[in-house]
Amino acid sequence: MFVAPLLLLLSLPFPPSSGAQLPNQNQAKHVPVATNGQPFPWHHMRLPKTVSPLHYDLSVHPNLTTLDFTGIVRIQLNVLEDTRTIVLHAKKMQISNVLLLAPEGVRPLQVLEYPPFHQLALRSDSVLTRGRRYEVQLQFAANLSDSFHGFYKGSYRTSSGEDRVLASTQFEATFARGAFPCFDEPAFKANFTIRIIREPRHIAISNMPKVKTVELPGGLLEDHFDTSVQMSTYLVAYIVSDFSSVSRTTQHGVKISVYAVLLDFYDDYFDIPYPLPKQDLAAIPDFQSGAMENWGLTTYRETGLLFDPDRSSASDKLGITKVIAHELAHQWFGNLVTMEWWNDLWLNEGFAKFMEFISLDITYPELQVDDFFLGKCFEAMEVDSLSSSHPVSTHVENPTQIQEMFDDVSYDKGACILNMLRDFLTPDAFEIGIIRYLKRYSYQNTVNSHLWESLTDKWFSGDELDVRAIMDTWTLQEGFPLVTVEVRGREVRLSQERYLKTDDPSLTEGFLWQIPLTYMTSASSTIHRFLLKTKTDVLYLPEEVDWVKFNVDMSGYYMVHYTGQGWNSIIKVLQHNHTALSSNDRASLIHNVFQLVSIGKVRLDTALELSLYLSRETEIMAVTQGFGELVPLYKLMEKRDMAALENQMKGYIVDLFHGLMDRQEWTDSGSVSERMLRSYLLLFGCVRNYAPCVKKATQLFSQWKDSDGKMSLPVDVTMAVFMVGVRTPEGWDFLFEKYRSSLQMSVRSRMKSAMAYSPLKDKLQWMMEQSLQGEVMKTQDLPDVIVTVSKNPYGYQLGWEFLKANWHTMIKKFDLGSSTISYLVTGVTNQYSTREKLDEVRSFFGSLTEETGSEMRCIRQTYETIEDNIRWMDTNVPLLQAWLDKRGHRVLHEDL
Repeated sequence: MFVAPLLLLLSLPFPPSSGAQLPNQNQAKHVPVATNGQPFPWHHMRLPKTVSPLHYDLSVHPNLTTLDFTGIVRIQLNVLEDTRTIVLHAKKMQISNVLLLAPEGVRPLQVLEYPPFHQLALRSDSVLTRGRRYEVQLQFAANLSDSFHGFYKGSYRTSSGEDRVLASTQFEATFARGAFPCFDEPAFKANFTIRIIREPRHIAISNMPKVKTVELPGGLLEDHFDTSVQMSTYLVAYIVSDFSSVSRTTQHGVKISVYAVLLDFYDDYFDIPYPLPKQDLAAIPDFQSGAMENWGLTTYRETGLLFDPDRSSASDKLGITKVIAHELAHQWFGNLVTMEWWNDLWLNEGFAKFMEFISLDITYPELQVDDFFLGKCFEAMEVDSLSSSHPVSTHVENPTQIQEMFDDVSYDKGACILNMLRDFLTPDAFEIGIIRYLKRYSYQNTVNSHLWESLTDKWFSGDELDVRAIMDTWTLQEGFPLVTVEVRGREVRLSQERYLKTDDPSLTEGFLWQIPLTYMTSASSTIHRFLLKTKTDVLYLPEEVDWVKFNVDMSGYYMVHYTGQGWNSIIKVLQHNHTALSSNDRASLIHNVFQLVSIGKVRLDTALELSLYLSRETEIMAVTQGFGELVPLYKLMEKRDMAALENQMKGYIVDLFHGLMDRQEWTDSGSVSERMLRSYLLLFGCVRNYAPCVKKATQLFSQWKDSDGKMSLPVDVTMAVFMVGVRTPEGWDFLFEKYRSSLQMSVRSRMKSAMAYSPLKDKLQWMMEQSLQGEVMKTQDLPDVIVTVSKNPYGYQLGWEFLKANWHTMIKKFDLGSSTISYLVTGVTNQYSTREKLDEVRSFFGSLTEETGSEMRCIRQTYETIEDNIRWMDTNVPLLQAWLDKRGHRVLHEDL
């Protein structure tokens, strides 16, 4: 999910999805023992394939007063092999009255529980015969979860100040088992008939439309929902609340509450009608991820769904529309066609992330969504350039490992390699292959190869292009290639290697990709194509040229290094006629040249010379990428007590962009990209104490405060205004009071971010404590608060100490392996640049056990990132000092 102005300055992306927790063991090392002391008859974490569910009859009664629930589930089974044992999932619930409903009659089953794997074994004294159908019935009871997953409780405050409770589900990836006994793996698809018992003051919604409501004794009501299509357990959803709704019907006859045009687009693009009669979109007050694609009932964080034309910013509009586009894409990619197992999660998430951009480009061209796709590839490369990265398709076994798959590699790299393939095959051929894939595997489960087979066809004069051979190199090995280009006259020499931030060259050996190269030259703007399959190759130009640019518009997921005079010729173009290259090409050059400094391929002063052209840049992607490469340099210095050089660096960046900042109006006019760029630049100017920005923001904050918050500020500049306002205790307190009384989520979100970036340390500490308690500030916002405090030069030590002190509480609340925990760990530590800090981080994470997170990938990523920061500083600080001195950047900008 996109949070534009803060993405690079404060690093506040939304975490992508939910979390899970389990002892990190692939399978038991000995015979597992059930809770009653008997041997448990199954010793794998994955369920056996002896029986599979066909249909669930599920009745659930949540009590929103006692905060628990009871239920009965009846599961119709297909027996695939003779067996006496049915193994399924249940987690932290009391199970009773377990019956087998067989053709011969009803009889009780013995129940064995094995909590480490969340498994139940139901033992029959007679054989269940292959090919016959049986039913099992289980009664269950549990508490509503107080985390953000399973069947959990939430709360919200009405405009009159009354606190109310609701119950909602979040089952992805492995949490349906905490709500009812089930076969909780994506390949066990079944139909679901759901009934919810509730009080008359509440409403219940689920995946399917309600068919009737029955009155029960004691004044309760029971809602009966229609039977679902075949689907995986993680997509089941139900909510009991007192929400109200708005509805409309799409052109294609589907009842939906918001953004009908997107659903119609997907109907047409995929050539498969949306398979359910309705699509609800519910905003949940307590929600860990951005949104969840439950079939027919997508759930959202309030900031991911609720839009107010008067109070929502341009980035809110773009972010909300993208999230909705993402979840609707899942109704086909993930729900209709589901990955066989979580190792191929990217088939769901990479596709949905990719389709966000395809769908919005066509349905809402005014959002200029193409301006932001490139950022997803840069974010993925950040993680993928570490040796602790993982292949897009990775073996996973337990819930913690499954949760770790919900990361930038599955989402953003997945989207970027699909974009590269679409560009290579052509959009039309790609669309035909996608439709073939969805139609062939509707209501089924798939693996990587099914997609590649569907996309393989007779191309190029009858020769078959081996899509699988190409794409296996992108999905089955981690990392990405660096293509080195050497031009000698008409001859272009190419070589490839893995781009890796490491001081161990052996780690880059043994990698080879099939790379769909594109390039253009000074002599021709035509895009030329070449498939690089080998370690080295040579291609020939029709004539000698002044410059060559590979990876046109960065449609490919690889970096490019130009040897010899290559970079100098590109710097000349940028300095004299930067619009000869597209905005995406310029952004990718900025990204590549600074990343190549990190691995010693390019000198820092070369990269800085290239950055000089930015004083004439006006396009959002290139400007924000300039910030994205330059800002982290002084953030590393903040942690080393190097005030003079740090301020010189800040002065250089302000000088580069002050012309563009001066041209910004403090209004909400312009296109989405222009408005987001304005928010970004004015926020930067104020944080960096650029006098004209601070003066205007101070004036606006005073006027707003004098009006008791009633004056209407231009939405796009509120972040900059709030950021200056919270520098004083009175300003901070005033903003906090407005935060407490506001019911508008996007406004609250901006206020919260500004308060967490205040220089007032006592306020920062108080905010983190309040967010943890969850009464004044919601616990779902705690990760953002801690990470923003950690990006704050006055708060980074506070953020780290708070993370350590409350680690056990947070892994319980947000779950081991979840993207939220990963976001916390990396967000708090990824700007450290000293060996002392590295030792401190290693000491804390090294003291954890496997059960408390020691094996998580994000911890290895953190060590690598800090080591890379230390190497960068040791190598480049003298070069940076010399270059800034030479350019005369000695002006000390007084800082926050």
